[in-house]
Amino acid sequence: MKVKTLITGLLLILFHSSILVSQESKVIDKIIETGQTDNRSMNHLDVISNRFGGRIAGSDALDNAYDWCDSQFRSWGMETYREEVTELPVGFNRGPWSGRLLDDQNGMSLHFATPSYTSGTKGAQRGTVLIEPKTREEFERMKGALNGAWVLISGTNTGWPIDWSATGDSIRASIIEENIAITKSNNEIRQAHRDAGTTPEEGEILPLKEEPALFYKEMVEAGILGIIQSSAVPIRALYDRKNIEKMSFDNLPSVPDIKLDEHQYEIIEQLVREHRYFQLEFDIRNHFRMGPVKLYNLIGVIKGSKYPDQYVMMGGHLDSYDVATGGVDDGSGVSPTMEAARLIMEAGGKPKRTILVCLWTAEEFGLWGSKKWVENHKSDLPRISNYFNRDSGPTVATGLTVPPSMLKDFEKICEPLNRINPDFPFTLKEREREARPKPTTASGSDHAYFAMNGVPTLSFDIPDYKGYNFNYQEIWHTERDTYNKSIPEYQEHSATVTAVVVYGLANIDHLLSRDGLYSEE
Repeated sequence: MKVKTLITGLLLILFHSSILVSQESKVIDKIIETGQTDNRSMNHLDVISNRFGGRIAGSDALDNAYDWCDSQFRSWGMETYREEVTELPVGFNRGPWSGRLLDDQNGMSLHFATPSYTSGTKGAQRGTVLIEPKTREEFERMKGALNGAWVLISGTNTGWPIDWSATGDSIRASIIEENIAITKSNNEIRQAHRDAGTTPEEGEILPLKEEPALFYKEMVEAGILGIIQSSAVPIRALYDRKNIEKMSFDNLPSVPDIKLDEHQYEIIEQLVREHRYFQLEFDIRNHFRMGPVKLYNLIGVIKGSKYPDQYVMMGGHLDSYDVATGGVDDGSGVSPTMEAARLIMEAGGKPKRTILVCLWTAEEFGLWGSKKWVENHKSDLPRISNYFNRDSGPTVATGLTVPPSMLKDFEKICEPLNRINPDFPFTLKEREREARPKPTTASGSDHAYFAMNGVPTLSFDIPDYKGYNFNYQEIWHTERDTYNKSIPEYQEHSATVTAVVVYGLANIDHLLSRDGLYSEE
Protein backbone atom coordinates (compact mmCIF):
# COMPACT_ATOMS: atom_id res chain seq x y z
CA MET A 1 0.00 0.00 0.00
CA LYS A 2 2.83 2.34 0.88
CA VAL A 3 4.58 1.51 -2.39
CA LYS A 4 1.36 2.20 -4.31
CA THR A 5 0.89 5.52 -2.54
CA LEU A 6 4.50 6.48 -3.29
CA ILE A 7 4.10 5.62 -6.95
CA THR A 8 0.87 7.60 -7.12
CA GLY A 9 2.61 10.59 -5.55
CA LEU A 10 5.48 10.39 -8.00
CA LEU A 11 3.06 10.16 -10.91
CA LEU A 12 1.22 13.25 -9.66
CA ILE A 13 4.48 15.14 -9.35
CA LEU A 14 5.46 14.15 -12.88
CA PHE A 15 1.99 15.07 -14.14
CA HIS A 16 2.05 18.49 -12.56
CA SER A 17 5.64 19.03 -13.72
CA SER A 18 4.67 18.20 -17.29
CA ILE A 19 1.72 20.62 -17.05
CA LEU A 20 4.03 23.38 -15.80
CA VAL A 21 6.58 22.69 -18.55
CA SER A 22 3.78 22.75 -21.12
CA GLN A 23 2.44 26.03 -19.73
CA GLU A 24 5.89 27.63 -19.77
CA SER A 25 6.43 26.42 -23.33
CA LYS A 26 3.12 27.95 -24.41
CA VAL A 27 4.10 31.29 -22.85
CA ILE A 28 7.45 31.25 -24.67
CA ASP A 29 5.71 30.40 -27.95
CA LYS A 30 3.28 33.28 -27.43
CA ILE A 31 6.11 35.70 -26.58
CA ILE A 32 7.86 34.80 -29.83
CA GLU A 33 4.64 35.00 -31.89
CA THR A 34 3.69 38.42 -30.50
CA GLY A 35 7.27 39.64 -30.80
CA GLN A 36 7.15 38.78 -34.49
CA THR A 37 3.65 40.06 -35.32
CA ASP A 38 2.89 42.89 -32.89
CA ASN A 39 6.18 44.25 -31.59
CA ARG A 40 5.75 47.71 -30.10
CA SER A 41 9.35 48.59 -29.21
CA MET A 42 9.45 51.51 -31.63
CA ASN A 43 6.03 52.73 -30.47
CA HIS A 44 7.37 53.05 -26.94
CA LEU A 45 10.46 54.85 -28.25
CA ASP A 46 8.32 57.21 -30.33
CA VAL A 47 6.40 58.33 -27.26
CA ILE A 48 9.30 58.82 -24.87
CA SER A 49 11.62 60.52 -27.38
CA ASN A 50 9.25 62.37 -29.72
CA ARG A 51 6.23 63.24 -27.58
CA PHE A 52 8.20 64.06 -24.44
CA GLY A 53 11.61 64.84 -25.98
CA GLY A 54 14.90 65.14 -24.17
CA ARG A 55 14.45 63.97 -20.58
CA ILE A 56 17.08 65.72 -18.47
CA ALA A 57 16.76 64.90 -14.77
CA GLY A 58 14.62 67.60 -13.19
CA SER A 59 12.56 68.33 -16.31
CA ASP A 60 8.85 68.15 -16.99
CA ALA A 61 9.70 65.85 -19.91
CA LEU A 62 11.20 63.25 -17.58
CA ASP A 63 8.30 63.50 -15.12
CA ASN A 64 5.83 63.05 -17.98
CA ALA A 65 7.75 60.06 -19.34
CA TYR A 66 7.68 58.36 -15.92
CA ASP A 67 3.93 58.94 -15.63
CA TRP A 68 3.34 57.45 -19.07
CA CYS A 69 5.57 54.41 -18.48
CA ASP A 70 3.84 53.83 -15.15
CA SER A 71 0.44 53.92 -16.85
CA GLN A 72 1.65 51.47 -19.51
CA PHE A 73 2.92 48.97 -16.95
CA ARG A 74 -0.35 49.11 -15.09
CA SER A 75 -2.38 48.75 -18.29
CA TRP A 76 -0.50 45.52 -18.99
CA GLY A 77 -1.48 44.17 -15.57
CA MET A 78 1.79 44.85 -13.77
CA GLU A 79 2.26 46.33 -10.32
CA THR A 80 4.50 49.39 -10.01
CA TYR A 81 6.23 51.37 -7.35
CA ARG A 82 8.28 54.55 -7.32
CA GLU A 83 11.29 54.99 -5.11
CA GLU A 84 12.58 58.47 -4.34
CA VAL A 85 16.26 58.96 -5.09
CA THR A 86 16.92 62.60 -4.23
CA GLU A 87 15.64 66.07 -5.00
CA LEU A 88 17.10 69.01 -6.89
CA PRO A 89 16.77 72.59 -5.67
CA VAL A 90 15.59 73.67 -9.15
CA GLY A 91 14.56 71.89 -12.34
CA PHE A 92 15.17 72.71 -15.98
CA ASN A 93 13.11 72.75 -19.18
CA ARG A 94 14.51 73.43 -22.63
CA GLY A 95 12.55 75.36 -25.22
CA PRO A 96 13.42 76.26 -28.83
CA TRP A 97 16.65 78.03 -29.70
CA SER A 98 17.87 79.92 -32.76
CA GLY A 99 20.66 82.23 -33.77
CA ARG A 100 21.86 84.16 -36.79
CA LEU A 101 24.68 86.35 -38.04
CA LEU A 102 23.52 89.69 -39.42
CA ASP A 103 25.69 91.60 -41.90
CA ASP A 104 25.42 93.44 -45.22
CA GLN A 105 25.32 90.10 -47.06
CA ASN A 106 22.16 88.95 -45.27
CA GLY A 107 24.06 86.78 -42.80
CA MET A 108 23.59 83.11 -41.96
CA SER A 109 21.76 80.86 -39.51
CA LEU A 110 23.91 79.67 -36.63
CA HIS A 111 24.36 76.07 -35.53
CA PHE A 112 24.84 75.83 -31.77
CA ALA A 113 23.63 74.39 -28.49
CA THR A 114 23.76 75.22 -24.78
CA PRO A 115 24.32 72.88 -21.82
CA SER A 116 21.34 72.08 -19.59
CA TYR A 117 20.85 74.16 -16.45
CA THR A 118 22.39 77.23 -18.12
CA SER A 119 20.82 80.57 -18.90
CA GLY A 120 18.67 81.44 -21.88
CA THR A 121 18.36 84.89 -23.47
CA LYS A 122 15.86 87.55 -22.56
CA GLY A 123 13.96 87.19 -25.80
CA ALA A 124 15.85 87.70 -29.06
CA GLN A 125 19.03 89.57 -28.12
CA ARG A 126 21.24 91.22 -30.71
CA GLY A 127 24.75 92.60 -30.25
CA THR A 128 28.26 93.04 -31.59
CA VAL A 129 31.04 90.51 -31.02
CA LEU A 130 34.36 90.78 -29.20
CA ILE A 131 37.20 88.39 -28.42
CA GLU A 132 37.65 87.86 -24.68
CA PRO A 133 40.36 89.77 -22.81
CA LYS A 134 43.26 87.64 -21.55
CA THR A 135 44.99 90.19 -19.32
CA ARG A 136 43.85 92.81 -16.84
CA GLU A 137 45.18 95.50 -19.16
CA GLU A 138 43.09 94.16 -22.05
CA PHE A 139 39.97 94.02 -19.89
CA GLU A 140 40.37 97.61 -18.70
CA ARG A 141 40.85 98.77 -22.28
CA MET A 142 37.67 97.12 -23.58
CA LYS A 143 35.32 96.94 -20.60
CA GLY A 144 33.07 99.70 -21.90
CA ALA A 145 32.63 97.93 -25.25
CA LEU A 146 31.63 94.69 -23.51
CA ASN A 147 28.25 96.09 -22.56
CA GLY A 148 25.69 94.54 -24.95
CA ALA A 149 28.26 92.36 -26.75
CA TRP A 150 28.68 88.64 -27.32
CA VAL A 151 32.14 87.38 -26.37
CA LEU A 152 34.16 84.69 -28.10
CA ILE A 153 36.06 82.67 -25.48
CA SER A 154 39.00 80.33 -25.91
CA GLY A 155 39.12 76.55 -25.58
CA THR A 156 37.06 73.84 -27.25
CA ASN A 157 33.68 72.67 -26.01
CA THR A 158 33.66 69.43 -24.02
CA GLY A 159 29.95 69.65 -23.30
CA TRP A 160 30.29 71.28 -19.87
CA PRO A 161 29.51 74.95 -19.23
CA ILE A 162 31.86 77.52 -17.74
CA ASP A 163 31.66 77.44 -13.94
CA TRP A 164 29.92 80.68 -12.99
CA SER A 165 29.91 80.04 -9.24
CA ALA A 166 31.96 81.76 -6.55
CA THR A 167 34.31 78.77 -6.66
CA GLY A 168 34.82 79.26 -10.39
CA ASP A 169 35.40 82.99 -9.86
CA SER A 170 37.99 82.21 -7.19
CA ILE A 171 39.88 79.80 -9.45
CA ARG A 172 39.94 82.34 -12.27
CA ALA A 173 41.01 85.12 -9.91
CA SER A 174 44.01 83.08 -8.79
CA ILE A 175 44.99 82.46 -12.43
CA ILE A 176 44.70 86.18 -13.14
CA GLU A 177 47.06 86.89 -10.24
CA GLU A 178 49.49 84.24 -11.48
CA ASN A 179 49.42 85.81 -14.94
CA ILE A 180 50.12 89.24 -13.45
CA ALA A 181 53.18 87.78 -11.72
CA ILE A 182 54.26 85.99 -14.92
CA THR A 183 53.87 89.21 -16.92
CA LYS A 184 55.91 91.16 -14.38
CA SER A 185 58.67 88.54 -14.43
CA ASN A 186 58.70 88.41 -18.24
CA ASN A 187 58.95 92.22 -18.44
CA GLU A 188 61.89 92.19 -16.06
CA ILE A 189 63.64 89.49 -18.14
CA ARG A 190 63.06 91.44 -21.35
CA GLN A 191 64.34 94.64 -19.77
CA ALA A 192 67.46 92.88 -18.52
CA HIS A 193 68.16 91.54 -22.02
CA ARG A 194 67.58 94.98 -23.55
CA ASP A 195 70.04 96.50 -21.12
CA ALA A 196 72.60 93.81 -21.95
CA GLY A 197 71.94 93.93 -25.70
CA THR A 198 70.92 90.27 -25.78
CA THR A 199 67.77 88.34 -26.58
CA PRO A 200 65.90 85.95 -24.30
CA GLU A 201 66.70 82.28 -24.73
CA GLU A 202 64.02 79.76 -25.71
CA GLY A 203 61.81 78.98 -22.74
CA GLU A 204 63.01 81.94 -20.72
CA ILE A 205 59.84 83.92 -21.35
CA LEU A 206 56.97 82.03 -19.72
CA PRO A 207 53.55 81.80 -21.40
CA LEU A 208 50.49 83.09 -19.59
CA LYS A 209 48.15 80.46 -18.17
CA GLU A 210 45.17 79.83 -20.41
CA GLU A 211 41.64 79.56 -19.05
CA PRO A 212 38.42 80.01 -21.07
CA ALA A 213 36.42 83.07 -19.95
CA LEU A 214 39.22 84.12 -17.61
CA PHE A 215 37.47 87.40 -16.81
CA TYR A 216 34.00 85.84 -16.64
CA LYS A 217 32.83 87.67 -13.51
CA GLU A 218 34.14 91.00 -14.69
CA MET A 219 32.62 90.58 -18.16
CA VAL A 220 29.21 89.71 -16.72
CA GLU A 221 29.36 92.77 -14.49
CA ALA A 222 30.30 94.82 -17.56
CA GLY A 223 27.06 93.72 -19.26
CA ILE A 224 27.94 91.06 -21.83
CA LEU A 225 25.05 89.25 -23.51
CA GLY A 226 26.74 85.84 -23.36
CA ILE A 227 29.83 83.79 -24.12
CA ILE A 228 30.48 81.70 -27.23
CA GLN A 229 32.89 78.77 -27.44
CA SER A 230 34.00 76.70 -30.42
CA SER A 231 32.53 73.18 -30.65
CA ALA A 232 33.24 70.17 -32.81
CA VAL A 233 30.27 68.79 -34.73
CA PRO A 234 28.04 67.04 -33.73
CA ILE A 235 27.71 69.42 -30.81
CA ARG A 236 27.87 67.89 -27.35
CA ALA A 237 25.86 69.58 -24.58
CA LEU A 238 25.83 68.22 -21.02
CA TYR A 239 24.71 70.02 -17.85
CA ASP A 240 26.01 72.26 -15.07
CA ARG A 241 27.26 69.47 -12.83
CA LYS A 242 29.35 71.78 -10.62
CA ASN A 243 26.39 73.86 -9.53
CA ILE A 244 23.25 71.79 -9.99
CA GLU A 245 22.93 70.79 -6.33
CA LYS A 246 23.77 74.30 -5.07
CA MET A 247 21.48 76.38 -7.26
CA SER A 248 18.46 78.17 -5.92
CA PHE A 249 15.75 79.91 -7.89
CA ASP A 250 17.18 83.21 -6.67
CA ASN A 251 20.74 82.29 -7.67
CA LEU A 252 20.83 81.09 -11.27
CA PRO A 253 23.26 81.61 -14.16
CA SER A 254 22.52 84.93 -15.83
CA VAL A 255 24.17 84.84 -19.27
CA PRO A 256 23.99 82.18 -22.00
CA ASP A 257 26.87 79.73 -22.51
CA ILE A 258 26.80 79.02 -26.26
CA LYS A 259 28.66 76.14 -27.92
CA LEU A 260 28.97 77.12 -31.59
CA ASP A 261 29.79 75.01 -34.64
CA GLU A 262 33.59 75.26 -34.97
CA HIS A 263 33.39 76.21 -38.66
CA GLN A 264 31.08 79.14 -37.96
CA TYR A 265 33.18 80.11 -34.95
CA GLU A 266 36.23 80.45 -37.21
CA ILE A 267 34.30 82.67 -39.64
CA ILE A 268 33.04 84.93 -36.86
CA GLU A 269 36.44 85.12 -35.18
CA GLN A 270 38.02 86.16 -38.49
CA LEU A 271 35.38 88.84 -39.01
CA VAL A 272 36.13 90.24 -35.54
CA ARG A 273 39.88 90.28 -36.17
CA GLU A 274 39.31 92.10 -39.45
CA HIS A 275 37.15 94.66 -37.62
CA ARG A 276 34.17 93.99 -39.89
CA TYR A 277 30.82 95.27 -38.70
CA PHE A 278 28.19 92.62 -38.06
CA GLN A 279 25.93 91.48 -35.24
CA LEU A 280 24.79 88.18 -33.79
CA GLU A 281 21.23 87.54 -32.65
CA PHE A 282 20.28 84.66 -30.34
CA ASP A 283 16.91 83.56 -29.00
CA ILE A 284 17.44 80.79 -26.43
CA ARG A 285 14.54 79.59 -24.31
CA ASN A 286 16.13 77.79 -21.39
CA HIS A 287 13.69 77.77 -18.47
CA PHE A 288 14.07 76.81 -14.81
CA ARG A 289 11.50 75.12 -12.57
CA MET A 290 10.83 76.08 -8.98
CA GLY A 291 12.21 73.42 -6.67
CA PRO A 292 12.49 71.18 -4.92
CA VAL A 293 12.11 68.72 -7.81
CA LYS A 294 12.02 65.08 -6.74
CA LEU A 295 13.83 62.38 -8.71
CA TYR A 296 12.71 58.77 -8.45
CA ASN A 297 13.07 55.35 -10.03
CA LEU A 298 10.06 53.59 -11.51
CA ILE A 299 9.96 49.83 -10.95
CA GLY A 300 7.48 47.60 -12.78
CA VAL A 301 6.75 44.31 -11.02
CA ILE A 302 5.69 40.93 -12.41
CA LYS A 303 5.14 39.06 -9.16
CA GLY A 304 6.67 35.61 -8.75
CA SER A 305 4.26 32.76 -8.02
CA LYS A 306 6.66 30.45 -6.16
CA TYR A 307 9.69 32.54 -5.19
CA PRO A 308 8.30 36.08 -4.88
CA ASP A 309 11.33 37.23 -2.89
CA GLN A 310 13.79 36.16 -5.58
CA TYR A 311 14.36 38.38 -8.61
CA VAL A 312 15.34 38.62 -12.23
CA MET A 313 15.86 42.25 -13.17
CA MET A 314 16.07 44.14 -16.45
CA GLY A 315 16.33 47.85 -17.02
CA GLY A 316 17.76 51.03 -18.47
CA HIS A 317 17.74 54.72 -17.61
CA LEU A 318 14.81 56.88 -18.64
CA ASP A 319 16.64 60.16 -18.15
CA SER A 320 18.65 61.55 -21.05
CA TYR A 321 20.36 64.70 -22.14
CA ASP A 322 17.97 67.15 -23.73
CA VAL A 323 19.92 68.80 -26.54
CA ALA A 324 18.37 65.98 -28.62
CA THR A 325 15.59 63.55 -27.64
CA GLY A 326 17.37 60.63 -25.95
CA GLY A 327 16.28 58.30 -28.74
CA VAL A 328 19.37 56.14 -28.32
CA ASP A 329 20.82 57.00 -24.91
CA ASP A 330 18.89 55.43 -23.38
CA GLY A 331 15.63 55.26 -25.30
CA SER A 332 17.06 52.29 -27.16
CA GLY A 333 17.51 50.54 -23.82
CA VAL A 334 14.22 51.49 -22.18
CA SER A 335 11.91 50.71 -25.11
CA PRO A 336 12.96 47.04 -25.70
CA THR A 337 12.94 46.50 -21.93
CA MET A 338 9.38 47.81 -21.70
CA GLU A 339 8.37 45.70 -24.68
CA ALA A 340 9.92 42.59 -23.14
CA ALA A 341 7.70 43.15 -20.10
CA ARG A 342 4.63 43.66 -22.30
CA LEU A 343 5.36 40.48 -24.28
CA ILE A 344 5.55 38.45 -21.07
CA MET A 345 2.29 39.90 -19.79
CA GLU A 346 0.55 39.57 -23.17
CA ALA A 347 1.58 35.89 -23.26
CA GLY A 348 0.00 35.28 -19.85
CA GLY A 349 3.35 34.72 -18.19
CA LYS A 350 3.31 33.76 -14.51
CA PRO A 351 6.98 33.47 -13.55
CA LYS A 352 8.08 31.53 -10.49
CA ARG A 353 10.30 34.35 -9.28
CA THR A 354 9.60 38.06 -9.46
CA ILE A 355 10.65 40.04 -12.53
CA LEU A 356 11.55 43.69 -11.87
CA VAL A 357 11.53 46.13 -14.78
CA CYS A 358 13.68 49.08 -13.73
CA LEU A 359 13.55 52.54 -15.27
CA TRP A 360 16.33 54.42 -13.50
CA THR A 361 16.65 58.16 -12.98
CA ALA A 362 19.70 60.44 -13.21
CA GLU A 363 22.06 57.89 -14.73
CA GLU A 364 23.59 60.78 -16.63
CA PHE A 365 24.26 62.60 -13.37
CA GLY A 366 26.36 59.72 -12.04
CA LEU A 367 24.19 56.56 -11.75
CA TRP A 368 22.15 58.19 -8.98
CA GLY A 369 19.03 56.07 -9.43
CA SER A 370 20.54 52.58 -9.58
CA LYS A 371 23.03 53.42 -6.84
CA LYS A 372 20.19 54.44 -4.53
CA TRP A 373 18.22 51.27 -5.27
CA VAL A 374 21.23 49.09 -4.43
CA GLU A 375 21.79 51.03 -1.20
CA ASN A 376 18.14 50.64 -0.23
CA HIS A 377 17.92 46.92 -1.06
CA LYS A 378 21.11 45.41 0.31
CA SER A 379 19.22 42.45 1.78
CA ASP A 380 17.70 41.64 -1.63
CA LEU A 381 20.98 41.55 -3.54
CA PRO A 382 21.84 37.89 -2.76
CA ARG A 383 18.43 36.89 -4.16
CA ILE A 384 18.92 38.48 -7.59
CA SER A 385 19.61 35.88 -10.25
CA ASN A 386 20.79 38.48 -12.80
CA TYR A 387 20.34 42.13 -13.69
CA PHE A 388 20.19 42.70 -17.46
CA ASN A 389 21.10 46.31 -18.29
CA ARG A 390 20.65 47.76 -21.78
CA ASP A 391 22.50 51.02 -22.42
CA SER A 392 24.91 50.48 -25.30
CA GLY A 393 22.89 51.54 -28.30
CA PRO A 394 20.22 50.14 -30.63
CA THR A 395 22.19 47.11 -31.81
CA VAL A 396 20.88 43.55 -31.69
CA ALA A 397 21.01 40.86 -28.99
CA THR A 398 22.61 37.82 -30.64
CA GLY A 399 24.54 36.07 -27.89
CA LEU A 400 25.52 35.54 -24.28
CA THR A 401 28.82 34.56 -22.71
CA VAL A 402 28.40 32.95 -19.29
CA PRO A 403 30.61 31.36 -16.61
CA PRO A 404 30.79 27.53 -16.67
CA SER A 405 28.58 27.30 -13.57
CA MET A 406 25.69 28.96 -15.47
CA LEU A 407 26.09 27.22 -18.82
CA LYS A 408 23.66 24.33 -18.25
CA ASP A 409 20.87 26.67 -17.11
CA PHE A 410 21.32 28.99 -20.06
CA GLU A 411 21.45 26.14 -22.57
CA LYS A 412 17.86 25.35 -21.61
CA ILE A 413 16.76 28.98 -21.35
CA CYS A 414 18.24 30.01 -24.72
CA GLU A 415 17.09 26.96 -26.69
CA PRO A 416 14.00 28.76 -28.18
CA LEU A 417 15.94 31.84 -29.33
CA ASN A 418 16.89 30.53 -32.76
CA ARG A 419 13.19 30.17 -33.57
CA ILE A 420 12.65 33.92 -33.45
CA ASN A 421 14.39 35.22 -36.57
CA PRO A 422 16.89 33.30 -38.74
CA ASP A 423 18.52 36.62 -39.67
CA PHE A 424 19.86 36.83 -36.12
CA PRO A 425 21.19 33.43 -34.97
CA PHE A 426 21.84 33.33 -31.23
CA THR A 427 25.14 32.01 -29.85
CA LEU A 428 25.66 30.91 -26.26
CA LYS A 429 29.29 30.71 -25.20
CA GLU A 430 31.07 29.45 -22.12
CA ARG A 431 33.44 32.05 -20.74
CA GLU A 432 37.00 30.93 -21.35
CA ARG A 433 38.95 33.69 -19.63
CA GLU A 434 39.52 33.58 -15.91
CA ALA A 435 37.05 35.35 -13.66
CA ARG A 436 37.87 38.97 -13.02
CA PRO A 437 38.00 40.52 -9.56
CA LYS A 438 34.74 42.05 -8.43
CA PRO A 439 34.76 45.73 -9.50
CA THR A 440 35.47 48.25 -6.76
CA THR A 441 34.52 51.45 -8.59
CA ALA A 442 31.39 52.41 -10.51
CA SER A 443 31.68 53.03 -14.23
CA GLY A 444 29.75 52.62 -17.43
CA SER A 445 26.07 52.37 -16.64
CA ASP A 446 23.44 51.23 -14.17
CA HIS A 447 24.80 47.70 -13.81
CA ALA A 448 27.86 49.08 -11.99
CA TYR A 449 26.65 49.15 -8.37
CA PHE A 450 25.05 45.73 -8.77
CA ALA A 451 28.36 44.28 -9.97
CA MET A 452 30.27 45.99 -7.16
CA ASN A 453 28.01 44.11 -4.73
CA GLY A 454 28.53 40.73 -6.38
CA VAL A 455 25.24 40.57 -8.31
CA PRO A 456 25.47 38.87 -11.72
CA THR A 457 25.12 41.46 -14.50
CA LEU A 458 25.39 39.33 -17.61
CA SER A 459 24.57 41.31 -20.75
CA PHE A 460 23.81 40.28 -24.30
CA ASP A 461 26.33 40.48 -27.11
CA ILE A 462 24.95 43.27 -29.30
CA PRO A 463 26.77 43.61 -32.64
CA ASP A 464 25.69 45.75 -35.57
CA TYR A 465 24.88 42.43 -37.22
CA LYS A 466 23.68 43.69 -40.60
CA GLY A 467 26.21 46.50 -40.88
CA TYR A 468 24.03 49.58 -40.51
CA ASN A 469 27.18 51.55 -39.63
CA PHE A 470 25.85 52.65 -36.26
CA ASN A 471 28.37 54.92 -34.51
CA TYR A 472 27.71 55.41 -30.81
CA GLN A 473 30.22 58.24 -30.50
CA GLU A 474 28.28 60.23 -33.09
CA ILE A 475 25.21 60.36 -30.87
CA TRP A 476 26.75 60.08 -27.38
CA HIS A 477 25.42 63.11 -25.49
CA THR A 478 25.11 65.11 -28.72
CA GLU A 479 22.42 66.77 -30.80
CA ARG A 480 22.12 63.61 -32.91
CA ASP A 481 20.72 61.37 -30.17
CA THR A 482 17.35 61.08 -31.85
CA TYR A 483 14.62 58.51 -32.59
CA ASN A 484 15.72 57.91 -36.17
CA LYS A 485 19.17 56.73 -35.01
CA SER A 486 17.59 53.61 -33.51
CA ILE A 487 17.33 50.52 -35.73
CA PRO A 488 13.80 49.04 -35.65
CA GLU A 489 14.55 45.39 -36.50
CA TYR A 490 17.39 45.33 -33.95
CA GLN A 491 15.19 46.86 -31.28
CA GLU A 492 12.29 44.50 -31.90
CA HIS A 493 14.43 41.38 -31.99
CA SER A 494 16.26 42.40 -28.82
CA ALA A 495 12.94 42.90 -27.01
CA THR A 496 11.81 39.39 -27.91
CA VAL A 497 15.13 37.81 -26.96
CA THR A 498 15.11 39.67 -23.65
CA ALA A 499 11.56 38.53 -22.87
CA VAL A 500 12.37 34.87 -23.56
CA VAL A 501 15.59 34.88 -21.54
CA VAL A 502 14.25 36.84 -18.58
CA TYR A 503 11.09 34.72 -18.38
CA GLY A 504 13.09 31.51 -18.72
CA LEU A 505 15.51 32.58 -16.00
CA ALA A 506 12.61 33.48 -13.73
CA ASN A 507 11.28 29.91 -14.06
CA ILE A 508 14.27 27.72 -13.26
CA ASP A 509 14.09 26.07 -9.83
CA HIS A 510 17.11 27.85 -8.37
CA LEU A 511 19.01 31.10 -8.49
CA LEU A 512 21.91 31.23 -10.91
CA SER A 513 25.13 29.95 -9.39
CA ARG A 514 27.68 32.69 -8.71
CA ASP A 515 30.59 30.25 -8.73
CA GLY A 516 33.32 31.62 -10.95
CA LEU A 517 31.47 34.88 -11.58
CA TYR A 518 34.13 36.93 -9.83
CA SER A 519 37.52 35.83 -8.58
CA GLU A 520 38.22 35.71 -4.85
CA GLU A 521 40.90 38.42 -5.09
